[in-house]
Amino acid sequence: MNAKISSDCIFEGSNCFRIRVILSILSGKSIVIHKIRVKDDEPGLVAYELSLLKLIVKITNGSTFEVDETGTKLTFRPGLLIGGSVEHDCGLQRSVTYFLEPLLCFAPFCKQPLKANLTGITNDQVDASVDALRHSTIPLLTKILSIYDKNDIELKVISRGMPPNGGGQVLFKCPIRNTIKPIQLLESGKIKRIRGTAIATRVSPSIANRMIDKAKGLLLQFVPDVYIYSDHLKGKNSGKSPGFGLSLVAETIDGTFLTGEAYSNPSGSDKGPSLPEDVAQEAVFDLFEEIYRGGCVDSLNQAIVCFYMALGQADISKVVFGPLSPYTIQLLKHMKQILQITFKLEVESDLDDQEQKLRKGSEKIIATCVGIGYSNLSKIIL
Repeated sequence: MNAKISSDCIFEGSNCFRIRVILSILSGKSIVIHKIRVKDDEPGLVAYELSLLKLIVKITNGSTFEVDETGTKLTFRPGLLIGGSVEHDCGLQRSVTYFLEPLLCFAPFCKQPLKANLTGITNDQVDASVDALRHSTIPLLTKILSIYDKNDIELKVISRGMPPNGGGQVLFKCPIRNTIKPIQLLESGKIKRIRGTAIATRVSPSIANRMIDKAKGLLLQFVPDVYIYSDHLKGKNSGKSPGFGLSLVAETIDGTFLTGEAYSNPSGSDKGPSLPEDVAQEAVFDLFEEIYRGGCVDSLNQAIVCFYMALGQADISKVVFGPLSPYTIQLLKHMKQILQITFKLEVESDLDDQEQKLRKGSEKIIATCVGIGYSNLSKIIL
């Protein structure tokens, strides 16, 4: 059940900002964050963090936040998740996925189904792309939330926006749930096919073809079933800046999706222009790294799965991960502090000695926890 607001949880520094805000909303506990970037040349909260707080205020009822005069201290008091239709300009500092990832955690627990229209940057070198979320996270949520009609959950790219000027638009909708069932993901399976999207906006169409040729030349050495779609956009759907990139997803026989991607340097970057072949090779190697790490969930979705494991019904959830990302490790620490829930982490030891040597540095982690039985008390009963 939802927790009542208790004494403030006090944190220091700007690290794990999104984690702290998300857990504040879901636990009902107020948080205070002080000494935010006090040693930086520009101390205090940055524009995209304030923008995220404004978005959360839009989808909740009663959430408030206060920032002191220096901007280095934030007091956030959570309200009730309402959902519904919301529009938000995410700015040009971070991709729309920076804002989407918290919504993926909130959406099932809103009072009304969430329908968010976000504008800004859709593909860059900093955050995971919208394509990675669409091809990896959405199928995973479909399984976790037991969504039988695929039209109920959607992440649609209306227009793409590359840095520095953006111009992209994304539509996300998700149904509501009363409770989350326990999660059991123990078998990842072997790779059966690889799909991809070669993106080119406001550049020559031949650039997408060059990325496809390079990527397929590498991938077909390992998997025979490879198809990469060319997404060359022009006009109003191509955003305001030129750019290109490649997003790849590998699907296993057990329904696991692993992603890898790379994008060109922004227009006017100090790094200079990118070559399509180099971008394609970087995306392929990023996918290979994800496959090597193993697990039933790629590093992009580790944190989201941990959220749903913790909030699920009071039963055992068990998931096999690859090596945990730093973001996931910080999340587990914060959940122990705010939600008082502890995960049991074990290194999988059913591999023979030779395979253990081959996979040294990529040991699989078996994560187990008992959910807190979080209930969506504001869900409309039809």
